[in-house]
Amino acid sequence: MSKQILDHAAGATDARPCATARRINCQPCGCNMFAIRYAHAAATGAIVCCIESSEARQPASRTRRAEVNASIQDVAKAAHVSISTVSRSFTRPELVSAATREKVLRIAEELNFSTSRSAAALKTGRAMRGALLMSDHIRLWFSASVIEGLNSVLHAEGYDISIFQISSIEERRDFFEMLPVRRNADAVIVASFDADETEIAQLASANVPIIGINSVMPRELGFTAAVNIDDTQGSILAARHLINLGHRDIAYVRTNRDVSLHFSVQQRFDSFMECCAGSGISPTVIVAQEGPDRIRRVLTDLMSLERMPTAIACQEDGIAVPLIFQLERSGYEVPNDISVIGYDNSFYANDIGLTTIAQDPIEMAKMAAEMTVKLIEGEKPEHLFRTIPAELVVRSSTAKHVA
Repeated sequence: MSKQILDHAAGATDARPCATARRINCQPCGCNMFAIRYAHAAATGAIVCCIESSEARQPASRTRRAEVNASIQDVAKAAHVSISTVSRSFTRPELVSAATREKVLRIAEELNFSTSRSAAALKTGRAMRGALLMSDHIRLWFSASVIEGLNSVLHAEGYDISIFQISSIEERRDFFEMLPVRRNADAVIVASFDADETEIAQLASANVPIIGINSVMPRELGFTAAVNIDDTQGSILAARHLINLGHRDIAYVRTNRDVSLHFSVQQRFDSFMECCAGSGISPTVIVAQEGPDRIRRVLTDLMSLERMPTAIACQEDGIAVPLIFQLERSGYEVPNDISVIGYDNSFYANDIGLTTIAQDPIEMAKMAAEMTVKLIEGEKPEHLFRTIPAELVVRSSTAKHVA
C-alpha cells in the first residue's frame, strides 16, 4: 500500500485519525480529510481523494463552495489588501500586523483558500519533509509515541513526515542502496534503529542532518544530533530494586536481536547483568523469540527450569504485561510468588500495577524534532547530544522476597 487515506464519510463519528494523520484540503473536491503519507508515496507526495462522489456525501451548499477554489487575488480583493500582504500573512506573519493577518486568514478560510505547498517548497529550496526511519511496527507504543511527538513539532513548522518502516534484511539493504530520502527529505530521523557506521555514512551522503532517537553510540557513528534515554542507569535501577527486595534467583527476559532490525538493547542487558554480578547474582537469561506466541514460549522456558525464579526482569513492558497474565493464568500470584519488573512505562503499565523503568518517547521525539528544525534552518542547537535520565516507577508487581 503506497498510502492510506482514512475514511471521512459523513456520519463516521467514530473514525479517529492515527498519530501521523494530518488534516489537508483534498483536491479536486475541496473537502477536509485526514491523510497519511507512507514511504512509498514520499517520492511524489501524491495524495488521492477517497471520495467517490463528493456530492453524494456533502451538503449541496458545501459542495458548491468546494467546486471553485479561491485564488490569492480573490482573497486580496475581499480583504482590501495587496497580494503580497496575503502572501506574507501565510509565509512571513511577523511582517504583517496582527489585525491585518487575522482579517486575511478569516477571509481566506471563508473563501476556502489554501496556500500552495509546492510553491513554498520551491521558494525555500526545501522538500518540507522529514524522513523517519524505524524498524518497529507503527502501531506499537514506542513507535506511535515517537510519531506523535515528531508530528506535534514538525507539522506546526510546516513539515510532513515520511515513514520508512524496514522489516526485513532485504528491505534494509535496498533502502541503504537506493537511499530514497535523497532529494526528498530535509532531514533523516533514525528512531531505535541499530544502524551501523557504513549505513550512517550512506545516509550522510544525502547531505541532510541525521538525528537519532534512542540510537546506539550516535556521536561515534556520525549522527548530527541525538536524544537518548540513559539505558545504563535504567537497568541498574531495575537490578538494584530487585536485589534490595531480597531477590537472588532472578530471570532476565530479552528479545533476540541477532535477527531483528530493532535498536540494540545490549547496553540495557549488559548493565543489568553487571549490576547483579556485583552482588554475586547470575540471572537466568530467557530469550523471547519473535512470533505471536512468544510469551507462551517464555512461560514454558521459565517453568522448565529446575526451580522458578522469585523475580523476573523484562527487557520491555511489551513482554512484562502479557507475561503477568500468563503467570497468573498458570496459578502464580504476582508479586506474592514472583515479582515482575518491566522497562518503558508504556500502555497499561499503570493500569495493571507494573513496576517499571519509565521513559517518555513523546517528549524525546519533541526534543529531536526541535533540533531537526533548527538544523534544517542552519542553526546549531545548544546541545546536540542529549541523554535523558531514566526513572524507577514502583507499583504493585514487585514485593520483598520472603524465604
